[in-house]
Amino acid sequence: MTSKRILITGLSTYWGGRLAHALEQDPAVEAVIGVDKRPPKVALERTEFVRVEDHHSLIRRIVQAAEIDTVVDTRLVADSIVTSPKLAHENNVIGTLNVLAACGGPDSSVRKVVFKSSARYYGSEQDDPAFFTEAMGRPKPARTPIERDVVEAESSVREFAEGNPNTIVTILRFANGLGPAVRTSYTRYLDLPVIPTILGFDPRHQFLHEDDIAGALEHAVRHDLDGVFNAAADGVLVLSEVVDLLGKLSAPVLPPFGTGLALPLLKRAKLPISADMLRHLRFGRGLDNRKLKATGYRYRYTTREAVLKLREHQRLAPLTRGARESYRYEQEVEEFLRRSPSVRRVARPERRANLAAGASTAQSSPPNPAPPAGYGDLQAREVIALLGSLDAGALRALRDHEARHAARKTVLAAIDAHLARQRAAG
Repeated sequence: MTSKRILITGLSTYWGGRLAHALEQDPAVEAVIGVDKRPPKVALERTEFVRVEDHHSLIRRIVQAAEIDTVVDTRLVADSIVTSPKLAHENNVIGTLNVLAACGGPDSSVRKVVFKSSARYYGSEQDDPAFFTEAMGRPKPARTPIERDVVEAESSVREFAEGNPNTIVTILRFANGLGPAVRTSYTRYLDLPVIPTILGFDPRHQFLHEDDIAGALEHAVRHDLDGVFNAAADGVLVLSEVVDLLGKLSAPVLPPFGTGLALPLLKRAKLPISADMLRHLRFGRGLDNRKLKATGYRYRYTTREAVLKLREHQRLAPLTRGARESYRYEQEVEEFLRRSPSVRRVARPERRANLAAGASTAQSSPPNPAPPAGYGDLQAREVIALLGSLDAGALRALRDHEARHAARKTVLAAIDAHLARQRAAG
């Protein structure tokens, strides 16, 4: 089927916002509607945001009124740092039931449901297979509240699929995500200057770059994928390799036995290691990703490349922090930009948001600011990656500094190109 009228739950999540932004660029998509308790974190042009709780009656009214044919549920919380176990259960289990109830029934217009799940479904055990395939069930009972939530939520989705045989139901089980916009236990853990590990264990890790998480969701919307699909990048690294690629040191300070008893000490030391991570830090996990690739999806990054991109972000983050204002949703402003006859339609909302952010930055920044600290340690490709986050004044200052010191031709050309684009954009 061709998805034309799409409802995205969890629009405030990174994945929901990225997916909405991608779909609204397609003129064949007639409508994109996002629902969430919180407003979106990215500027969207055509997507309509409805602030609503996960009540099936309210969502059903939206589905019926807008004649939704595809529902993408991105709300699943698979990380205990996000919220409390009670709220996570309400979101993951009760919320999923409510969304599915709004999609089913003989009179429903919904013909496709995409559910964002997690590889936590499989757990992490000492005798796990090298790679889990989608046909494999969980070998042992769920050990943590989050794992139980994932298993229960998927069970509800499978029951929905059995009761609605004419609806395409896709379950995507995602490996741990990495990327600048991802904030999870693992990204916080890998941000530490020294990585604490469990003595005697070097587990396998498989990651997925944030672009591939958004990409896999979009692929599931655009293609008819019925069933369960693992979403994990090619390649597996042991934890010591991950630490080496990040240019950091590991410290095997966690005890191999009774590791869970050390959790209160870890919390007091402000180390971001949750109970959900402990078995994964002992035994790791691998996912067979061939089924999704057989549908035509091509991963943009391998596990190794995702880790290297994380290292690049970690090096550049101190230099780019605060360079751009983050987007903030304001209902009255959005209503004005979308509907006022005074707004020139040639100016896209995200362009106006960027212009506003640039004007604010220009007003608050001194003219020709000095290059950021640590600039001299960056390689040419790292400097070029940094340029997109700088305004015209910072770019000119950076060009003057570069011309007086290293004078790298590739860097100077890249700065000139960015300045030219900013001038053309007005």
